[in-house]
Amino acid sequence: MLTLSKYGKILVYTLLLIYTMLVLVPFLMMISNSFKSMRDIYLKPFSLPTDPSFRNIIDAWNQAGIGRGYLNSLIIAGSAVVGIVIISSFFAYAISKYEFRGRRFLFMYSMLGLAFPARLAIIPIYLLLRNMNLTNSRLGLIIIYIAVNIPFSVFLLKNFIDGVPNELSEAARIDGANPLQIYRHVVIPLIKPAISIVSIVSFVNVWNDFFFPLIFINDRSKATITLAVSIFFGEYANRWNLLFTSLTLAIAPTIILFLIFSRQFIAGMTQGAIK
Repeated sequence: MLTLSKYGKILVYTLLLIYTMLVLVPFLMMISNSFKSMRDIYLKPFSLPTDPSFRNIIDAWNQAGIGRGYLNSLIIAGSAVVGIVIISSFFAYAISKYEFRGRRFLFMYSMLGLAFPARLAIIPIYLLLRNMNLTNSRLGLIIIYIAVNIPFSVFLLKNFIDGVPNELSEAARIDGANPLQIYRHVVIPLIKPAISIVSIVSFVNVWNDFFFPLIFINDRSKATITLAVSIFFGEYANRWNLLFTSLTLAIAPTIILFLIFSRQFIAGMTQGAIK
């Protein structure tokens, strides 16, 4: 087992502290400046608000359509996560526990999505969705997000399912369980930590994405939360007070989600590391 010397530990903790500061300082600045006026942001960008104003929240909510953006993002992200978990868990279960010709090829082929970002294929993706009349629609985005997030999900779930003893499946099969019942009552309960990781990571990826909504959505009523807040990016100047406020509102659900499910997320990561 690797052990660090006293100076090694000091170096590691120092680097971790620097990294934490690099992450937290911009985040805290964004929250702090969301309660300031434009004048205060320009004069004292690094200070705490001396006269906090909640007017920015009202203005940002109304002008950017934050509520509508929340709803659209929730529909898209929620539907995508359900599709990702169902498809990737079935696929991972099949290639992990069943012997069939081409199994290894299918797994390696699905892993190509980890090596080549979907953005490289944006032109054929756009043409395909246009031919299917799915541009400027939530369903089109849901299909894209499911496809984009499946490679990582399959990779993670397969590693967990590989650790499920075959004896459990054999015992269930002897008791008369069919493959679907084995999947539901034996495999799924044992890989819940992995499903939690897949769900959280996929939800955050979909919620935070700006690229695909920018390409495929041109109706403001269907705009996601990331597309909604872009209204405060001007061609010549940015409305910093409303921009910081809208960004704070945009990331709030993902932070709340992680705080609620952090225990399951950490348990899944720990169990995966042990495996």
